[in-house]
Amino acid sequence: MSDGTSGIRPHTIIALVEDRPGVLNRIASKWRQRGFNIESLAVGHSEKPGLSRMTFVVDADTNAEQVVKQLDKLVDVVDIRDISHEDIVAREMALIKIRTDRGSRSQIIDIAELFHADVLDVEPDSIIIEATGDEQKINALVNLLKDYEIIELVRTGRVAMLRGPAVSHPHPEEEDQQYERYPGPHTW
Repeated sequence: MSDGTSGIRPHTIIALVEDRPGVLNRIASKWRQRGFNIESLAVGHSEKPGLSRMTFVVDADTNAEQVVKQLDKLVDVVDIRDISHEDIVAREMALIKIRTDRGSRSQIIDIAELFHADVLDVEPDSIIIEATGDEQKINALVNLLKDYEIIELVRTGRVAMLRGPAVSHPHPEEEDQQYERYPGPHTW
């Protein structure tokens, strides 16, 4: 993945974890104990029932190897990997609400089209845009929209996976292996 900048990229760590209450807190606590700043965190269900995938982006100027090794010892962590130096596909999604009027609405829609962003909601005094892409694309769109009044902005943070047929986490030896899901809402 080329991010268009020189220097060190932030660490991108992906973890396959059991989908249970408290897992996120235990893992985030390990990062905090070592003084790492989590720049972004995305969590969602994986392709395996009972397992979730976490994508952490942490400070570039620190060595994440020690924390990754400690996290790998946690019982809730099935597998964890630093993919910072591997060939990956990474994306982020943003929802951006901009104050608008008749004069600026078409300009904002033109900017959205330029970035292949979707217009999700149009009201008399606001518009909501959804953009997906690498972080630089999202940053460029946000910077252009700063000429207007951004009312609200929410970003998912980076999600990533390896390019090609390689899998980020090895599959268990037994294909039948199922992980017990917590018997409650299946969301983080």
